[in-house]
Amino acid sequence: MSRILALDIGDKRIGVAISDESHLLARPLTTIMRTSKHEDFAKIARLIAEQGVERLIVGRPWTRRGEEGHQAQRVRRYVEALSEVVRVSIEFQDERYTSLEAEEKLGVKRRPRAKGEIDAAAAAIILQDYLNQRMKGEG
Repeated sequence: MSRILALDIGDKRIGVAISDESHLLARPLTTIMRTSKHEDFAKIARLIAEQGVERLIVGRPWTRRGEEGHQAQRVRRYVEALSEVVRVSIEFQDERYTSLEAEEKLGVKRRPRAKGEIDAAAAAIILQDYLNQRMKGEG
């Protein structure tokens, strides 16, 4: 079986999480410091190949009202460009409040040293939410 990779795309960093092979559990994997789309996409493509990924889940930052705001539009455009480089299925998952939830679970507040850890943990929450919804749909 292959794995599912999740991305929490921010302006400076991309939190990355990975599922287990049974698609039941998500865990933080790494944080990518954003440089250029070309380099970001190469790093993501390398992770997809190394980890045996079949599907990519991307956090979509909806507004509190559940609408597509400016940041969600930026993420959508970024993912459209990424889809030209990686050849795996890409799906969006609501990511509202995942960074706050990650901070609470990790017991940290936003401080420079913790931001990468928070981003990867937020990606794991996005992925776990996706996996849980899939399990409910299949059960």
